[in-house]
Parts: sequence; structure tokens; C-alpha cells
Amino acid sequence: MDSPQKCFWMTLSLLCFLTDPGFGFSIIEGPSNLTVLAGMEAHFNCTVSEGWQILIWLFEGQPVLSVTYPEKVIITDKSYGQKGYNKGTEFTSELIIYNVQLNNSGKIECSIQTTSGHEYAFLSVQVNGSLNIEDHNMTVTENQTVEIICEAVGWDPVPHITWMVNNISVDNSDYITNQSQGSNGLYNEESILTLTPVTNSTVICLAAILALSKLQSATMTLVVYPPPKSVTNEDDGRTQTIILAVVLSVVGFLLLILIILLIVYCCCRRRRKESKYQKEIQKASAKKKATSQHLETRRADGNENYGYSPEEHAKEKPRVPPFSPVNTSFYGPEQDLAVSSESEVPHHGNYDRVLPSTVAAYPINPRKIRNVTLV
Repeated sequence: MDSPQKCFWMTLSLLCFLTDPGFGFSIIEGPSNLTVLAGMEAHFNCTVSEGWQILIWLFEGQPVLSVTYPEKVIITDKSYGQKGYNKGTEFTSELIIYNVQLNNSGKIECSIQTTSGHEYAFLSVQVNGSLNIEDHNMTVTENQTVEIICEAVGWDPVPHITWMVNNISVDNSDYITNQSQGSNGLYNEESILTLTPVTNSTVICLAAILALSKLQSATMTLVVYPPPKSVTNEDDGRTQTIILAVVLSVVGFLLLILIILLIVYCCCRRRRKESKYQKEIQKASAKKKATSQHLETRRADGNENYGYSPEEHAKEKPRVPPFSPVNTSFYGPEQDLAVSSESEVPHHGNYDRVLPSTVAAYPINPRKIRNVTLV
């Protein structure tokens, strides 16, 4: 109640009408049970016979609105309203509950303050949540088994979920449903449909509660492709033959390249060896030629006896001693020397004629030879 004053006037009216001598009217038709969605309006009707003086609407035993004859309305809760209709001697009061919520669920009573003047009904407020399928479009292969999930969130009470495929109801053995309650007191539900499609299909998930005049639905499209063609034994054999031919061709090509590379390598190596051998021969030939030229030069130089001095011999003019074995010790056995015998050695006066023979006794080998003349 909004104020003590309204409560006082209601109580006073009741006392006045209860003591009225014309007391004896009744309720012809009371309110009916009602289920509505949260946020909607709830309407209850109560029809009384002629002679009524007061009609009171109560929620869970508490007065919320009163109507006195002739249609004077006393409202104690702003969430409620009233409309009155007269039909002959009967009067109908329509109770309106605005923007109903879950806490408005309960017992609604119509009373005319007599022993039999009480009729009541029950108000049930339900919450319509959301409904959604995870994949709105799905592509699968023919005869491939898939799972489709439908989620209902924020409902009260728990909705009843069903499925349809191409407008044909699905047997409840083809799907399972799990439910849970959220922190706000509302219910969530998940339904999983197992399906093996053979053609393109339209799948519909349906949720129902009593307050819904029309089922809430969520739709998805299932696109089905034919499976890949199976490979026959003949095709399999052809495929293997083609693969083998390709592999052998590649291997043969690689072997050919390897052989060519080996031939090129061997040729290059052989050429390098021949070139090196030729260089060695040229070096040896050049060295031999240089040595030969050097020897010829030394031989040419050895033909002259640079130790011989004519002036010195002219001054001293020693006599050549007679030949003896001792004199021959200055020459090796290998040297071919021409030595004069004792009878051929001239005395003093013929020394000059002997000198050329002595000079001719020098060996050809270009060594330094000491010339000794004994007198």
C-alpha cells in the first residue's frame, strides 16, 4: 500500500458494505490462470452479479486495487490498473499488470467480501532468452558425420529444444541436450545434433516455452559436396607406371649428368698432368742446355794457359831435366799426356824447341794445372 490513508478508506468501505442489508451478490466468473513473457502485460477478468458494492484485487493476499460501486477505483500499487465493463446487470473488472517481471509470478485473487465471493488464479511470468547456432553455414562431404550445436541462453523456465532438417522433425535420439543455471537465476541450454547429410540441407533449431505463442528458431544451411572419386585398380596401376617412368627418367638424367661431369673432370685432370709434365721437361731441357753451354764455355776457356808467361821463361830459361818416373806423378793415369823421354830432352841450347811439346802436355779437362819444369 502506498499510504495509510488509502488503507483506512478501504477498510472503512469494506465495513460499510458488509453491514449493508442488500448483501447477497456473488462472483459469476473469476480470473483464469495466465502465463506471460517478462516485459509484457497481464490481464485478469472478474465478473460479479448485480448488487455488488466492492471488488478487491489481491496479489499473494495483499490488496493491490479496489473498485467500489459505481466504478470508483482505488489503486494501491502503480504497477496495476483496472478497466470496468457493464453488461446488463453484470459488471466485469479487468485487472491489468504492467511490465510484468519474474517477481510478479504468484496468486491473483478477486474478492467481493462474502463467504463464497473469492476466486483466484495464478500468474506465471517466463523469460524468453536468445537462441543461436554456432555455424550459420557449413560445408561438408557427402556421408560425413557432423555435429551442429544450438545454444539457448538466458531462459526461464528451461526451454524445450527440438530440431528439423528440411522441414522434417528429427528424432530425439539424434541429439542430446545439457542445461545449466546462471548467476542471474536464468537457465542456459545446449543441444548437439549429430547428422550425416547426403544432400544440401536446411537445419532449424527450435525452442519453446509456454508463454511463447510462436516457437523461437535459429536456422543454418548445410552444403554437401560429393566425395572424391575412388581410384580403381587400373587407374592405380597407371598411376604407379607413370610415377615409375618419371622416377627412372629423372634418375637416368642425373646419371648422365654425373657421367659427363666425371669425363670432364678426368680430361681436365689429364690435361693438367700433361701440361705439368711438359713444363718439367722444358725446365729440364732448359737446365741441361744451360749446363751444356756453361761446360762448353769452360772448355773453351781451358784451352788457354793463362799461367804461362813467355817473358818469365825467357829470363830464366831453365833446363828441362831428364825424364824420370817422379815427374810423371803430377798427372793421373787417366790423363793422356805427351811426355818427352830423356833422350829426346835437349840440353840448354835446344830448350826453345822442346817448349811446345811441354805445352801440349796439358790435359783437355779444364782444370787448373800447375806447370812444373825441372832442370
